[in-house]
Amino acid sequence: MKKKALTSGHYLIVQADFYAELVAAQKRGAVAELKTAGASYDVISVPGALEIPAAIAMAATNSCPYDGFIALGCVIRGETTHYETVCTESSRGLMDLAIYRNLAIGNGILTVENAEQAWERADINRKDKGGDAARAAMAMAAVAKRYAEDRKLINDSKDNC
Repeated sequence: MKKKALTSGHYLIVQADFYAELVAAQKRGAVAELKTAGASYDVISVPGALEIPAAIAMAATNSCPYDGFIALGCVIRGETTHYETVCTESSRGLMDLAIYRNLAIGNGILTVENAEQAWERADINRKDKGGDAARAAMAMAAVAKRYAEDRKLINDSKDNC
C-alpha cells in the first residue's frame, strides 16, 4: 500500500486491548497517518477482536459523525481452535459492515502465529499495519465520498427533468 495520506475527515479507532502493548504500537502508526492527513479521531477500547465489529456497528448510527473506522487488535494462535473462530468472525463482521452498511473500515486486526510476528507487524518502524489500516480507512472514505457525490448529481439531475 502507498505510504501517502489520502483524505482527511473524522475517524474512530476501535482498539482491542487483549494485547494492550501491541495495540498501542499499532495505534501509534494509525494516529501518525491520521495526523499526516489532517484528520481528527476518537478512540474507544473493547476487550478483544471479536468485539470490534459490534463496537463499530454501535457507533455507526444514523447520526454517525465518523467518515471511517480503524479496527486495531491482535489474535495470536494458541493451543485451541478458538484462534480460527476469532480470526474468521472478526474479519467477517468487519466485511459485513463494510458491504451491507457501506462503512469505510481499515482492518488492522493482526492474525499471527506468535508474538514475534505480531511485533513485526505492529511496530511503526517495521511493517506498520496500524498505519496501513488508517490509510485503508481513509482510502475507503474517499471512495464512499465519491459515490455519494455521484448519487447526489444523479438525483439532482432527475429532479431537473
